[in-house]
Amino acid sequence: MTTSRPRLEGIIAAIPTPFRLDEELALDRLATNLSSWNRTRLAGYTALGTTGEFVSLTTDEKKRVLETAREHVPGDRVLVAGTGAESTKETVTLTGFASEIGCDYAIVVTPHYNRRSFVDRSLVDHYRRVADSSTIPVVVYHIPACTALSLASETVAKLAEHPNIVGIKDSSGDVFALEETKRACGGGFHVLTGSAQILVSAFHAGASGAILADANVAPEVCVGLWEACATGELDRARKIQSRLVPFNRLLLGRYGIPGIKALLDEIGWYGGPPRAPLASVSEEAARELLLSLGQVTEETAQ
Repeated sequence: MTTSRPRLEGIIAAIPTPFRLDEELALDRLATNLSSWNRTRLAGYTALGTTGEFVSLTTDEKKRVLETAREHVPGDRVLVAGTGAESTKETVTLTGFASEIGCDYAIVVTPHYNRRSFVDRSLVDHYRRVADSSTIPVVVYHIPACTALSLASETVAKLAEHPNIVGIKDSSGDVFALEETKRACGGGFHVLTGSAQILVSAFHAGASGAILADANVAPEVCVGLWEACATGELDRARKIQSRLVPFNRLLLGRYGIPGIKALLDEIGWYGGPPRAPLASVSEEAARELLLSLGQVTEETAQ
């Protein structure tokens, strides 16, 4: 790991993959969105995460998304590449590509489809093989709501022993588990939350940052909350958190990826359609989201 590599800290946006109406990649729109996000105080971006609909992309499409992101993300902002797949072989291949084009980190979701046939060492061996082959640091991606697989802190601690496995994105929303993972893995291991609803608690549990879908549409709100925590403005941080929670529940709890894309369209950026089987939200839902965003942005500025 080079000293010039951006650190895994602060607010990182988990960016969507834009499609045209025919569901083909709209890479020009990705470039435009990144130009807009680059004018915010975001610390960087994760491409091909859950919000990026990586499960719906071909390997070639994933490579084209990463190439476009690398071209349009400046060097002072972190670029985390989602490279996880169900097989270790495919994960190693895509991680190698991310390394070749200059991504800063690879984030690898836990393989899970055949989890009932895993032996105790399956996940540890998977991540170690990926990390052994990679020339960029590896981040574990823990999202049990999607994988139905929960990583124990003891397992994460075993992974943290590898010098090239440098952190975890914990999207469980469980601040106690996050705190236990931080304690088990030690100070040099980056723990990031994937839940905007627990940002204040995650900061106090020792998280170095967050990778958030909310940051696509409310970047300054998320950054402002994190900075309030860092500067000890706890009353302000709690106020922002209280406004962000209902917005988060509406955006991700009710509408998910289609909602994020609809809201991007509403605020003048590009969201476009999701890829089937996901379906676009209604115009009424888009207006509801815009109203909720306006409330959290206005009230946070007060």
